[in-house]
Amino acid sequence: MTASSAVMMKFRMDGRWSGLRSYVTNHPLAAAVGVGYRSAGLDIEGVSMAEHTSLDSHASDMEAHRSTYRGFIKGALALSLISGFVLVALVAFRFGQTLNVLTGFMGLVLGMIAVAIDFRTGSRWLLSLGLLVLFGLITAINVS
Repeated sequence: MTASSAVMMKFRMDGRWSGLRSYVTNHPLAAAVGVGYRSAGLDIEGVSMAEHTSLDSHASDMEAHRSTYRGFIKGALALSLISGFVLVALVAFRFGQTLNVLTGFMGLVLGMIAVAIDFRTGSRWLLSLGLLVLFGLITAINVS
């Protein structure tokens, strides 16, 4: 039995997965490569997504769809801000005149903390954006 046929057998007739969690986490390679629902320190068991049971219940599922969309947008914004901090840190590492390593690492650490705070509080990302602009200005002054 191949892995794909074993997974397909876990799909029940009513359209829901049964036993997929036990299959993924109990697979022989799961421990070796870190595959599973709790890999890389992320706990996604509490995340709920919209379920499609029939075509008539789309109106009742709209809040679940909106919640999923908001979560995706929030994660995309956090990833974009983190990418900005990494980019400015790389410029500081390569082109900085004085204390380039210290400036780069401090900007990265403070940036990750600011993004985590904004992500958890659900604010308008002002702390992260302000710190990214400040980090960029300090790096620009240090480069020139």
